[in-house]
Amino acid sequence: MSAHPPKLVLCVIDAMAPEMLQRAAESGAAPMLAQLMARGRYIPDCVSAFPSVTPVCAASIVTGATQEEHLIPGMNWYSRAESRYIEYGSSLRAAQRFGIARQLTDTVYNMNRAHLSPDTPTVFESLDDTGVRTAGTTYLMYRGRYRHEPQRDTPLTRFAASTLARHPVMGPRELFYADMFASRPTGCRSTLGMPGARDRHSGCVSSYLVEHDLFDFLLLSLPDNDWHSHRRGPEAQLISIAAADQQLARVMQAAGGIDEFLADHAIIVMADHSQALVTDTIDLQGELADLGVLQPSGGSAILGVLAGLGLTGAGRSGVEDGEEVAETAGHAHETARRATRVMDAEPRIAVCPSQRAAMVYALGPETRDAMRASVVTRATAIEGVDLIAWLARDAHDTPSEGVLCSPTRGELRFAPRDSPRTGEEARGGASPRTGKGGGELCDARGRVWHVDGALSALDAHIDSHGVLQTPSYPDALGRVWAALTCPTSGEVLLSAAPGYEFIDWGGAAHVGGGSHGSLHVSDSLAPLVLCGVDEPPERASNPSSGSPPAQWSIADVAPLVRSHFGLSSP
Repeated sequence: MSAHPPKLVLCVIDAMAPEMLQRAAESGAAPMLAQLMARGRYIPDCVSAFPSVTPVCAASIVTGATQEEHLIPGMNWYSRAESRYIEYGSSLRAAQRFGIARQLTDTVYNMNRAHLSPDTPTVFESLDDTGVRTAGTTYLMYRGRYRHEPQRDTPLTRFAASTLARHPVMGPRELFYADMFASRPTGCRSTLGMPGARDRHSGCVSSYLVEHDLFDFLLLSLPDNDWHSHRRGPEAQLISIAAADQQLARVMQAAGGIDEFLADHAIIVMADHSQALVTDTIDLQGELADLGVLQPSGGSAILGVLAGLGLTGAGRSGVEDGEEVAETAGHAHETARRATRVMDAEPRIAVCPSQRAAMVYALGPETRDAMRASVVTRATAIEGVDLIAWLARDAHDTPSEGVLCSPTRGELRFAPRDSPRTGEEARGGASPRTGKGGGELCDARGRVWHVDGALSALDAHIDSHGVLQTPSYPDALGRVWAALTCPTSGEVLLSAAPGYEFIDWGGAAHVGGGSHGSLHVSDSLAPLVLCGVDEPPERASNPSSGSPPAQWSIADVAPLVRSHFGLSSP
């Protein structure tokens, strides 16, 4: 490591699917990305988090931790500490149900300063502590060591500062968060971060930072691909990836072109997850209504003010980060039909849809096990539910093993080798002939698990190296264990089958478009491009054993960033 490593840009293109990146590169639609792939290392199967939704993934990307450590469990979740739902922006209608002001406060402020664990430092904090000049464009996770006051330089920002963004935040040295926070004037505008303008704002700000040499590390977020794919479907990403590529070219041009840029910069380009086509929905709130589902409370007068400014997408069916979504007439009718009995039922569970994943919380500790059993029983009969997961505990209430159940393929129990187990230790390995787990197995990321039950629950098999492979559900055991043991997760986790999405609390879904969140491969893999960044030595294959390198995860990126600047991971 030299005394002065190259400046580093971490570019996150939200929801970019590996197949669509490759298609865009090969067709000439994304020439900058194609050159980076050719000059660097391209990894097409970097594994996302579970649920594979942006808040969970963003936290893993910037901390290098999974949610049992960083504590961000989903797009929508229930806070046991505050006895309320947390909603980060599933749709405008969902935000209305919980209160627009509350939703924005949770997303802009609380996600970073209260919900993200203080024990998992972000890359901004790690680098700020050593004097590395940090910078970031609009991204859900921005926590750093520098204080930034809300902007008040235009009528729009003055309105935001007086109603929505009234408090300072702690971020990287240079922070540009929509138009609400800006560490210096750049002449770049984003209309408060509305979709369609966000990539251009990020490109504008980042080119300014490059031109004026204002960073050593920059997180360049290009989120509009996610919005476009939600609306038009995953196959439409060719257009939005091309648009992201144009912003990347804009940033490089500020240095004189790609050759001049790479002479002074290393770059990591990645996505946080993919997207899958949605053709049908799951009304989990309705399916579990008889158990007593806690209803949202809120609503906000701010919505009318936002509508008057043209910032709510009025006249659309809904907005996720500003995007259009759909509510079926059938679901609206069914919701109304069930309303009376739902209101009469005493709340015993909280239901938290996160697009193609969902969590269910038991509200009473004394009824936790009974409620979990009731939810699992009902979930196995719901069309579109692919996998159900829950955590078994021992007599001391210590997590003992995870349980993964497929309604059609059987049940699998598992725990990390260093986890306490109840009963007699199983011996031996899983039988490739019967597909029954009965001992210890190593997964594709090199971790060892106690496994018992039907490998068919995950369409899993054991390869010629004796490694457990779960291609239909990448890194299934590790991702589910992280979700189950996260203290802020629900008692029961659900993953939707391909084609299905859980309807959010506003009645919105992305039917005809794309979505993500599930454990399934269709929305769980992200591309990763490394150019000018040294890989850790443990990534090399072992020539003596022939074992392949460990599978990449989005949580591996923060350690790469820290290592680039000579820091070890916390």
